[in-house]
Parts: sequence; structure tokens; C-alpha cells
Amino acid sequence: MVTIPEYYEGKNVLITGATGFMGKVLLEKLMRSCPGVKAVYVLVRHKAGHAPLARIADMFNCKLFDRLRDEQPDFAEKIVAVNSDLTLPELDLSKVDQETLADCINIVFHCAATIRFNEPLKDAMLLNVLATQKMVALAHKMKHLEVFLHVSTAYANCDRTLIEEVVYPPPVDYKKLIDSLEWMDEKLVSAMTPGLIGKRPNTYTYTKAIAEYLVQQECGNLNVAIIRPSIVGASWKEPFPGWIDNFNGPSGIFIAAGKGILRTMRASNNAVADLVPVDAVINTTLAAAWYSGSQRHTRPKSILVYNCTTGSINPFHWGEVEYCINMTFKTNPLEQAFRCPNVNLRSNLLTNQYWTTVSHTLPALLYDEMMKTITRLHRAMMVLEYFTSHSWVWKNDNVTMLMNQMGADDKRTFNFDVRQLNWAEYMENYCMGTKKYVLNEAESGLPAARKHLNKLRNIRYTFNTVLVVFIWRVFIARSQMARNIWYIVVSLCFKFLSYFRASSTMKY
Repeated sequence: MVTIPEYYEGKNVLITGATGFMGKVLLEKLMRSCPGVKAVYVLVRHKAGHAPLARIADMFNCKLFDRLRDEQPDFAEKIVAVNSDLTLPELDLSKVDQETLADCINIVFHCAATIRFNEPLKDAMLLNVLATQKMVALAHKMKHLEVFLHVSTAYANCDRTLIEEVVYPPPVDYKKLIDSLEWMDEKLVSAMTPGLIGKRPNTYTYTKAIAEYLVQQECGNLNVAIIRPSIVGASWKEPFPGWIDNFNGPSGIFIAAGKGILRTMRASNNAVADLVPVDAVINTTLAAAWYSGSQRHTRPKSILVYNCTTGSINPFHWGEVEYCINMTFKTNPLEQAFRCPNVNLRSNLLTNQYWTTVSHTLPALLYDEMMKTITRLHRAMMVLEYFTSHSWVWKNDNVTMLMNQMGADDKRTFNFDVRQLNWAEYMENYCMGTKKYVLNEAESGLPAARKHLNKLRNIRYTFNTVLVVFIWRVFIARSQMARNIWYIVVSLCFKFLSYFRASSTMKY
């Protein structure tokens, strides 16, 4: 078998969702580790008045591409921005662009999707299902296509406890659902949504499950592979540890905890936190396309599905996540923290609700802006609550098979062996990555941040002491026994101070 870089040499690649978190990392890794790739076409839409080419050029200024710029200064010449909108008929591609893609594309990476968990069902279907259907239709027109790789999610079938590397049929006929949504108004769709999604927690997981089945049903003779990552987090090693560029998923939660805003969260300490580094996902994706493409004449015709997860291989629990966050941000605090970092995970609904009121809502009443922040934070936590309170068992047989097919050099260059992942080190890099790359806080600001954190500690200790004394004095006024205990304690403290003062003035 050819190596992975050899397979991509001379190939034309098409990527959707290239401006998203995973898409950017995929583009960077492909260009850097497979320099022989002929060209990479990226489907990009106009956004906020910015043309596709301008958006791509702006994206390349991101720190993520620093290493690639150093190693291949002219890499941008291989990137072709194609104006497209996946929600419009025929992907809003011009006839010329359709013909160009049909004539030259060898590999398709379909990464585009809405990652908003509670997107209205109509919008989620439009972005996650119908866009996928259009991409499959476009792929059928490609004369030299070797592999179509679809990026799904490990939680597409989260209504099951054991999730194998197979495509499961959805609970409804997707064609009938698509037809029905065309004439239904938003209110009717909204009313029907809970019944449609059933045991799944949101429209995201529901529509991603439908998209997988659609790909299976409509791929025909296309060579298809599906990647299912779990909770995608900061980079593990590449292009450097801890890179992250958004507040999505756990990143926003980590930052809120580091700022001292998040104090309590509903989660099970013993539940597996199935975080997976983004570079491990991308390496799996590139390797899966290599395997399916290079073995397209001999491999089984069934779709290969890869559960790109960590929970069954190298489990890490939410209680350990809590510990790592608190320790990292106490040692390396964020600038202008609101309170000392001290997030606590609670599995009991009533206990968590009590501490939410005491630690979040009441302090936020003092500041209007803080109340807005807390409201957004609570919405984010409600969305994640399902995933922080449950555990799943994923089969990873295909991932293991893929790893075994790779040569020694490829295993080093495209490493996705998460058994090697040191969670404590990764979590520290992740937290520091949010500080450095999301909040743009320099390491030179650490001394001032630590000084500010010590000030917050002193304020907290003083407040707690005053509060205890106040409550105790109120209690003393009502009880003779309490007064006696109080006088004994004060007398002992006075004697200790007197002894300490006298011993410190003694000369030997």
C-alpha cells in the first residue's frame, strides 16, 4: 500500500465547512503533511459582506497556519475558493464551477454542518440533511471521485447505550419527513419536534442520524466512509498543543470556570467525558480517506464507519475534568477573574439548583451585564447537561483496523492512537489554549493575574470570616451556652497571642 502522503500526491480535494473549527484543522494538516496534493477546493459562501476569497485569505492569518506558512510559504496558491451556499438549490454553484468540480475532484470531505444543538428542526434539516443530499448528488457527477468522506457525530445514535460502527436506520422515513417539512409552518414543526426526536436530546443528533442513513441510501456506487467524533476539543499535538479558536462545547464552560463565573454544573462525576482532540479526529479522517481510496477495488462494499472516541479506549471522567480545570486556572489564572476558580459538578438536580441560585443568580443581580452572561451560560449548560450526565460504550474495531493498516511513518505523522493521551497534560494545555488563543491573553500577564487572584482570595476569606462572626454573634445573643463557648474561644485566642508575642521577644 502507498503511504498517506503518496496517496494524496497529485489529487484534487474538495472540502465543505473549511472555515469551521474542524475544517480549518483538516485543511492545515492536509497541506502541511501531504505537500504533494495538487489543489484543494473549498466551498465558501458570502458572509457579512465578505466574498469567499476574502474569507479564506482572512482565515490564513490565523495562528493555526503559522507552522504551515513557515514550511510552505506558497501553500495558499493551491487553495481554490469556490462560491457556494449549501442551503440553496444545486449548492448555488455556477455551471462553470459544477463542471470544474465534476471533471477534477478525486476526494470529498463533507464537514459542513450546523453545530447548534437546539437549532429549529427545519434549519437543522436544511443544513445537516438536505445539504448532505446535495453533496451526494454532486459527488455522483464527479468523473474521477475515489472517496466521499462524511463527517458525522458519535452522538447521532445517543439513544442507544452500545453504539457500533454501523449505520442505524432512523425512526422516520427521511424522504417523507423532508416532504412534510416543506409545507409545514414553524409553529407546527416546533410542536412536532419533541415527538419526532424521541429519546435524542436535540435536533442536532437527530438530523445527523438521518444524514448518515441518507448517505447510505443514496450513495449508490460511491466509495463512502463516515467519521463519528465525540466531543471535539483542543489540539493534542498539532500544529501545537492546546490550539482552540472558539467558545463552543466545553471550551466556553472551561473559560467560565476559569473566570470564576461558573461555580456549579449538573454532571455525573463518574460519567465518561468523551473528549477527543481535534488533531486526532483529523488524522483519523485523512487516514480513513486514504484507506478507502487506495483500497477501493478490494475493500468491502459496505460503508466503513469509524467511531472516533476515547471513552472505551482511554476513559476520562467528568470528575477528573473538574479537578484539572480548577487546578490549572488556580495556578495559571485568567486575567480579570470575577472570583477564584472553583467549579463543582453535582449530579443531584435539587442540590445543583440551590447552588445555581446562590452562586450564579444572586451575585449576578448586582450587575446587569453579569445577568446576561449567566443567562447565556445556563443555556449552554442545559444543552451539555445530557452529555455530562450519561455514558456510552462505542465500538472502535474499524479505528483499530485502520491503525493496523498504517505504516510506521504514517502512524507517527497521522497519529490518532488516543491510548497515548495523557489526560492531565492535555487538559492543562486545553485550558491554557483557551487563555492564549480564544481570550488572547499573553503569558506576560500571568503575574498580574495571580496578584488579582490573591486579592480575590483575601476578599473571600475576609467576607467569610465576617459572615461567620456575624451569624455567631446573633446566635450568642440568644444562648447562654453559646456565650460561654464564645468567651472561652476568645480567651484561648488571647492567651495564644500573648504567648506568641512573649516568645518572639525572648533572647537566647
